[in-house]
Amino acid sequence: MVRRKERRHRSYLGSRSHGRGNAKRGRGSGTRGGVGKAGRCKHKGTWVAAYDKAYFGRSSRGFVNPVKKPEKNVIHLYAINQKAIKGELEKKGERYIFEFKGKILSTGSVSVPLSIKAFEWSKRTEEKIRSAGGDIAKLEET
Repeated sequence: MVRRKERRHRSYLGSRSHGRGNAKRGRGSGTRGGVGKAGRCKHKGTWVAAYDKAYFGRSSRGFVNPVKKPEKNVIHLYAINQKAIKGELEKKGERYIFEFKGKILSTGSVSVPLSIKAFEWSKRTEEKIRSAGGDIAKLEET
């Protein structure tokens, strides 16, 4: 018959700490420092400062510039032109149709006639599109 494994208690007999490190650590719950959130203003304060800053309301501190505006959705003319050349845009008659919820910038050139609807665009963008035989109109916000 197979011999059963010796109980841990038996193997610890004669040892001072029974695998708990210091001999005093296994007596009660005194070294534990409390249960749950106990001691966060006293002996666990350094832990709170490092890992739980919201405990004292420190998470929402800091400076936020009220003048800074959120980033706009932006695309350049060369990207729209590339999409038209690759055939990714819908074609209606001679013009390629493109709608964009953001601002169109004038970087690049236009080689095909485009019909664009967007929230915003620069003056130079409009000039380039019209010179290529296209048109641009304001997209209604929904």
